[in-house]
Amino acid sequence: MNPTRIFLVRHGQVHNPENILYGRLPGFRLSETGRVEAERVARLLRPHPLAAVFSSPLDRALETARAIARLHPAGAIQPSDYITEVYTPFEGRPTREADALAGDVYTGSSAPFEQPEDVLDRTLGFFRQVRQRYFEREVAAVTHGDVIVFAALWACGLSASAAHKVNFSRLGVLPGYPATGSITTFTFLAAAAGERPRVQPGVPAWCGAAEISTDLEVLDFGQIKPPPRGYPAAG
Repeated sequence: MNPTRIFLVRHGQVHNPENILYGRLPGFRLSETGRVEAERVARLLRPHPLAAVFSSPLDRALETARAIARLHPAGAIQPSDYITEVYTPFEGRPTREADALAGDVYTGSSAPFEQPEDVLDRTLGFFRQVRQRYFEREVAAVTHGDVIVFAALWACGLSASAAHKVNFSRLGVLPGYPATGSITTFTFLAAAAGERPRVQPGVPAWCGAAEISTDLEVLDFGQIKPPPRGYPAAG
């Protein structure tokens, strides 16, 4: 049986001179650096026969996805609300406010704003959809940082919570918050509905040309992180 691989790509860097938390606001597109990151992500994925390219419906994600799609004959980009940005009351406010809380934009907020488990629930819905439609194949999905973090926490047997998001690197889930233009790989090795995937930490896309070959070796999946022992396979 061949594995099913989902490459979760964080969109490229955004042009945001006023340093606001843009969230789901329209009109935030990639910066010049972000466009370079998107092109490098596309090249890093080029050796992989992608069966589909998905994207959050937000401008910055779609722009990144278009760079990937140009190098992959996987058909039209498929926008998906399952992997869109978090809905938070911090949207439109200065980023320094969220930074002061170590990125915890959840504690103290209530409906209609999202909590970590809401973000994870829709991400798992996306995983189920992909595994049904593209079993034993590889797909790329351009999304956002918290979506990737909560998916990685779940894959490692940890709950999606604001506290775990703040401490995820110390928990050994990922080495750091997913960088813009990075790829975090989720590999499903079987067909079981409750399987938790293996996680490969993000490959940064801003590496120089001399480093790209090394990153492509990493994408050969020789160093995939398994779930910790003692955590159930289902859940």
